[in-house]
Amino acid sequence: MNSNHSLANTLNDILQVLNPTEGDWAKRFQVINDLQAVVQTVDILRGATVEPFGSFVSALFTRWGDLDISIELPNGSYISTAGKKHKQTLLLDVLKALKSLGGFHGIRYISHARVPILKCESNNGNISCDISINNLSGQMKSKLLFWINEIDGRFRDMVLVVKEWAKAHGINDPKTGTFNSYSLSLLIIFHFQTCEPAILPPLSEIYPGNMAGDLFGVRAIAEKNIEDICSVNINRIKSDRSRVINRSSLADLFVSFLAKFCDIELRASTQGISPHNGQWEDIVTNMIWQPKTYALFIEDPFEQPMNCARAVGQRNLHKISQAFQSSYQKLSANQTHPLTVLVRPEVLSIITRSQHAGSGMNQLRIHPQGRPNQAGFHRGPTGPHLQTYNNGNQYHNRNGGSQTQRGAHGPTQAQQRYTSKNNSNKRVNQRPLQGSQSQSQSSSSSQSQDELVSNNDAHKRNPNNGHSSQNPQGQQWRADHCGRDPGTRSPLMP
Repeated sequence: MNSNHSLANTLNDILQVLNPTEGDWAKRFQVINDLQAVVQTVDILRGATVEPFGSFVSALFTRWGDLDISIELPNGSYISTAGKKHKQTLLLDVLKALKSLGGFHGIRYISHARVPILKCESNNGNISCDISINNLSGQMKSKLLFWINEIDGRFRDMVLVVKEWAKAHGINDPKTGTFNSYSLSLLIIFHFQTCEPAILPPLSEIYPGNMAGDLFGVRAIAEKNIEDICSVNINRIKSDRSRVINRSSLADLFVSFLAKFCDIELRASTQGISPHNGQWEDIVTNMIWQPKTYALFIEDPFEQPMNCARAVGQRNLHKISQAFQSSYQKLSANQTHPLTVLVRPEVLSIITRSQHAGSGMNQLRIHPQGRPNQAGFHRGPTGPHLQTYNNGNQYHNRNGGSQTQRGAHGPTQAQQRYTSKNNSNKRVNQRPLQGSQSQSQSSSSSQSQDELVSNNDAHKRNPNNGHSSQNPQGQQWRADHCGRDPGTRSPLMP
């Protein structure tokens, strides 16, 4: 029962629980539009747009994942800038509007953070929201994580599994001095970079510059420049026939991930992790990291030299190291069933109930992410490419013009189901994604997981590969009236 085969089956069961359902996607679209309606009532924020980022945009969120929101201030076609004091004032105005209009509870204002945020929970589904002002760099980082999954779909599966494992061991909460989810994603990227053979390249080969520093001037131009560079490089990497393919299973990759960071406490005393360069680097010789004032250094590859693990203290670094060591030892020695190592009691209960019912995991309503249709195309999460369609066959881009659809992902079947009446005050104003996305026609049929093949068509893997299909021309949709589906409410929601 505790063989590697058992671990593979266990990971598959976990992923089917963690993957968001259609209802989970719909509720988040509804929350985005509810927040847009609230923002429009604040006089000083008239014309501002509510734009998601984080795990929702990178398609790395679970059924009960938080929703990160950026309120982008109007500044014509140019990227807007606002000082910390101004952001704090605006968030206080949003706080008052939230309390006045209702629809949200648990409202808390975190003004002392490096990026001031407003926390709240939606009454519909109890979805936690972190609201910030002008977080365009966060949006672009989320897109880049989404694009990285195009190189190898195992990345997304690893992120979901590792985040659940980290929560089970109490090391995925920056408020208590442990990892934030972005740091965990970067650790996985680093692991994929340093596998033999490597699965991912140094991120400098995808975007060689400092992405956050390149976001200035006309927004549409700045974003397109970044997208185009990433598109060219990702397509080059994917089409490189000389690249040696790593055929490790997800189970093997997870165990080797644990093994790689068993000594993280020891190495962190002298070295930092650089996903940008794809290697450990000596802190004393890396001048942009000086002075060294952190227990652990994980460089943000898109906003250098920012340390994504700055919340981790020395005591918690020891706790983190212990989690890696104990988990690796238990899984390697078959000391216990993998579920007791990998998941929280709540998730264990869900899996146990499903298996006890005699139907396995097959009756869980899983969002059709990345499942191929019979023509071989994929449909999946919208991720960073939420689109607002007009009444014709074009979509509007952010700089006021319009263009025909090209390479942008359209909504999945789940999102197409939730069309709305015209209501410009509740529109998700997201610019369509260009660049490194594939273009394909959607289909309603899907194949089983066993029929899925990898991006390089060389080995089989879990279907959640992050690809999604092109929306047929003329299809209109918005999330204004996303359906409420109580049957798909997450059991972890209070």
